[in-house]
Amino acid sequence: MDKAKQMLTAILDTIEDGIYVVSRDYTIEFMNRSMMSLFGKGVGEKCHKVINNSIVRCPWCRSDQVFRGERLDWELYVPKVDKTFALTEIPFENPDQTFSKLCIYKDVTSRKQREAKLKASLEEYQNLFEHVGVGVYISTKEGRFVDANQTFLDMLGYPSKEDFLKINIIKDLYLFPEDRQIFQAMIERDGKLTDYEVQFKRWDGSPIPILLTSHVRYDHLGNVVGYEGIAVDQTQRYQMERKIREAKDFMDKIIQSTPNSIMAADLKGNIIIWNRAAEVTLGYPADEVIGKMHITKVYPENLAYDIMKMIRSTDHGGSGMLRSLPVVYVRRDGRSIEGSLSAAMIYDDDGNEVATVGSFIDLTERIEMERALRNTQEQLLNSEKLAAMGRLTSQIAHELNNPLYGIMNTLELLKSEVKPDNKRRKLLDMSLSEIVRLADMLRKMLSFSKPEQEIKKPVDLNVIADEILLLHEKQLQEHSIKIKTEFYKELGQVHASTNQLRQIFLNMISNARDAMSDGGTLTVRTFAENGFAKIQFIDTGVGIRKENIDKIFDSFFTTKASVKGVGLGLSVCYGFIKDHGGDIQVQSVLGEGATFTISLPLII
Repeated sequence: MDKAKQMLTAILDTIEDGIYVVSRDYTIEFMNRSMMSLFGKGVGEKCHKVINNSIVRCPWCRSDQVFRGERLDWELYVPKVDKTFALTEIPFENPDQTFSKLCIYKDVTSRKQREAKLKASLEEYQNLFEHVGVGVYISTKEGRFVDANQTFLDMLGYPSKEDFLKINIIKDLYLFPEDRQIFQAMIERDGKLTDYEVQFKRWDGSPIPILLTSHVRYDHLGNVVGYEGIAVDQTQRYQMERKIREAKDFMDKIIQSTPNSIMAADLKGNIIIWNRAAEVTLGYPADEVIGKMHITKVYPENLAYDIMKMIRSTDHGGSGMLRSLPVVYVRRDGRSIEGSLSAAMIYDDDGNEVATVGSFIDLTERIEMERALRNTQEQLLNSEKLAAMGRLTSQIAHELNNPLYGIMNTLELLKSEVKPDNKRRKLLDMSLSEIVRLADMLRKMLSFSKPEQEIKKPVDLNVIADEILLLHEKQLQEHSIKIKTEFYKELGQVHASTNQLRQIFLNMISNARDAMSDGGTLTVRTFAENGFAKIQFIDTGVGIRKENIDKIFDSFFTTKASVKGVGLGLSVCYGFIKDHGGDIQVQSVLGEGATFTISLPLII
């Protein structure tokens, strides 16, 4: 008997489930090894003490039912060991006709945890299925819906899921039935389909743009049985894209319609915007510029890089901004265009530089008008100076003429009393000559401030030029200047004032002499051209600087020292020539000399 009991105990100890026997008074009579590993050794102690650390019966205890002969199978969570058990309680009768119970504790904690997780996953899936913000569906290959979430129903306007599950997908859902065939061919070829744009029909028949992302459902044999996936309503996106398109079109119209040149370039300098005003102003068609030309080509050398530095600086309107910078652009034909540039840096959402945009105002016409106005103002100022000088000269002439002539008469009388070979006679001649020169200078000033009405008559330019050169030949030789003449014998005559022509030629010769301080050659040539008699004074002197070419005929402009001139000689000559209906032009190469060409109309 003991051997059998030992064998039974050994068998029960091999079982992984906890097993114990409880008497009618709740005393534990046996515990196998698994039970003791869970709750500790407890044979001889009350079961509620061992199982629940309690001095009273466990609140879940069903021993009364078992002791009445009932077998119980139920699940029990035991806080002491934090585990859930599948509990089987079996009553049995002792030899003394008392009842005990056999309890089997099977640990189902892991299973319960898995079931709880599965349940939670199912609930989460169901919640996701029903409450996700996009339509979710499951359909058959033949064209029926198996399931769909409420979002999909709302999206398509169906009143109930029952109505929706009855529809024929090809006929009732697709706006264009052929799209269903395209969808099936693509998804069955690749097993999935991402972002497929298609037009569906709502319950009321109105179209709705949809973006489908789906994959294939297979049976256990690998056959396609249907499809499942999500559908995204693209109505809002389409509306947004339309608004963006409209806004972009509106901005394009503004950019293209503005009278100012607008251009933009990326950070590499590639032009990305070029409006119609830029086409007209700079001469480059947009299709030859956008994406094809570098922004530096429309600026003078290195100016584009300087502008970029100024945009990034804080000294020209703030960081990323450039306001009203005078610039010069280079047209396609090479002509320069002056104006004002305002520019700005364009940033992305993260504040990174992505491009620059500039607005150019062509101010060429206005700048030319301002220059003309300044010239007019200067001329008016010079006219005022001339008028003042005229008044002053008249006063000087009135005050000086009589004393000068008195001195001249006195010197002439003295000459008669001094013999020609006397040294004092030479001093008298020199003094008389200077007085004559002073009177002549005064006459020239009077002629400039208030020109006399000289008598004009037919004259020969060759004769007057030859006379003037003859008078100045010795003086020019003293300055190491050679004279070369090329007179056209059949030149003809011009209607002019002999005295004024002499003064003009004298001024030309005087200027040529001053320009050749180290000697040179003065060439005077005449010729006829297009009804005009022309005379040229060509020197091999120092020449005229480029920036002074347009100023030499202005009143009071001179490059000579103040003791040599006041800038009225060429101005007077210009006035005389214009009064004769002619013109005077100058050409010069610095360091090589200058050529003055005087044109006067021939008498026909």
